[in-house]
Amino acid sequence: MVKDFISLADFNGDEILAFLDLADKLKKMVKDGAPHPLLSGKTLALIFEKPSLRTRLTFQIGMYQLGGKTVLIDDILGRRESVSDMAHNLERWVDGIMARTYRHEHVVEMAQCVHVPVINALTDLLHPCQILADVQALRERKGADLGSLKVAFVGDGNNVFNSWANFARRVPINLTLVCPPGYEADPEITACAQREAKGEFVITHDVSAGVRGADAVYTDVWASMGQEDEAAARAEIFADYQVNAKLMALAKPDAVFMHCLPAHRGQEVTDEVIDSARSIVFDQAENRLHAQKAVLATLLRGGKQAI
Repeated sequence: MVKDFISLADFNGDEILAFLDLADKLKKMVKDGAPHPLLSGKTLALIFEKPSLRTRLTFQIGMYQLGGKTVLIDDILGRRESVSDMAHNLERWVDGIMARTYRHEHVVEMAQCVHVPVINALTDLLHPCQILADVQALRERKGADLGSLKVAFVGDGNNVFNSWANFARRVPINLTLVCPPGYEADPEITACAQREAKGEFVITHDVSAGVRGADAVYTDVWASMGQEDEAAARAEIFADYQVNAKLMALAKPDAVFMHCLPAHRGQEVTDEVIDSARSIVFDQAENRLHAQKAVLATLLRGGKQAI
């Protein structure tokens, strides 16, 4: 088992599915009111460079439910002292480090220089925790046979899609990115996915072709954190990629709508879609708690997963 949780590409398919199976077990334990203090006496440092609702609360609540503690650090990595110096300090005090940062390289550097597990809770390149929660919600609605499903990701080829692409490299699923020209995913990750994907991996600019027959339609904000100065220009470029009732009609009749949140209603998605019975966005959000607990319970116990 890999020490850190930086990228889904660092794990094999069985390891990723084991995280998901454990997340399902932990979710049931919460629903049943069954205590599971698997991390009693453990402490997790939470580093936040970016604003957060779901990530902050689910890691705090998750460690509490697992019997551990969290300490919050709102700071920019490398500003007051080097990333490695900060990391070496933290590893003397805590059992794990979670980081939500801008530069992906900072999380990688931290993981390379400490002995405690480092968890990537979002960088500008990747968002692996989100995809575990997404797939957990998708399995709850569509069943465990992911290989027969098509996920159409409509919009920017951003950090969320990059992590979906890494997932598709390890677990059978059919993944399509539907985006404007010039807004494709990371070239290196795309090249790897094209070589290694376990199912169909498609990038298209044709909305109708990309969404047709999809079992899940996924979107995200058009301008991510740090891209606020591009928001107006992107709103024009992405206008034809809005997920609305007309676009959802191209997918299968029982297709679900997915979004990692926060949503910019009226931009990438309309109210009638995100508030519809087909929307599982709050299931995804709920599962951030359970999926991340599976990662914590596994890594902070040295790879032990049995409960």
